Amino acid sequence: MAEAASPSPSSRPRLALFDLDHTLLPIDSDYAWGAFTTTLGWTDPVAFARRNAEFFAQYRAGTLDIHDYVRFATDAVRLQGPEAADAAHRRFMAEVIGPVLLPAARALVEAHRAAGDEIVIVTATNAFVTRPIAQALGVRELIAVDLARGADGWITGAIEGVPSAREGKVLRMEAWLDARGWRWADVETTFYSDSLNDLALLEKVDHPVATNPDPRLRALAAERGWRILDLFAPVGATEEEK
Repeated sequence: MAEAASPSPSSRPRLALFDLDHTLLPIDSDYAWGAFTTTLGWTDPVAFARRNAEFFAQYRAGTLDIHDYVRFATDAVRLQGPEAADAAHRRFMAEVIGPVLLPAARALVEAHRAAGDEIVIVTATNAFVTRPIAQALGVRELIAVDLARGADGWITGAIEGVPSAREGKVLRMEAWLDARGWRWADVETTFYSDSLNDLALLEKVDHPVATNPDPRLRALAAERGWRILDLFAPVGATEEEK
């Protein structure tokens, strides 16, 4: 069973922050959702794979425009409409996500819950994909990429507000704290992430934990003396890191 970090005693409220993809999940939920929509016939598999690979290369190079990516990633579901989208997502949860909600990740979340910590998932994947996953983990507080909605209430393909990616995760967390009348100094924070893309938030918290870390983060964590936690082996070799 996974064990929560054991920070020094503190009278401050404790927050356990989690990245999602490759951290609590051994896959990338955004990538998996795109692949799933292809199996439904919503996208051309060759064209979709080629474009997705281009975005992944940009991501690895640090040049990804997240607004362009989100428009691409949500185009198929946007065209299908809300009823078909919700039905498809229920199948996605049952067929794709359910089997990879592994005991080690559930145990880690539950350890923090049992310790009385407030749990927040902070992910760069959009809220349409991730809200049901957070609910399946029993996590109420989700900071994800919010999708803009048109007059009809359905998604437009644009991002609403600050995207929760890279430094945006820090900004979104600060807004979350501010809404509760807190500053960083008022809370004791632990953040679990697999990726160096989350360096800004890892450096901001009291207890960074490199979780199933990519090679760059693993090396940096070892250099800085950060805790390294391997919950599970990665699934697949082509899934996008978040």
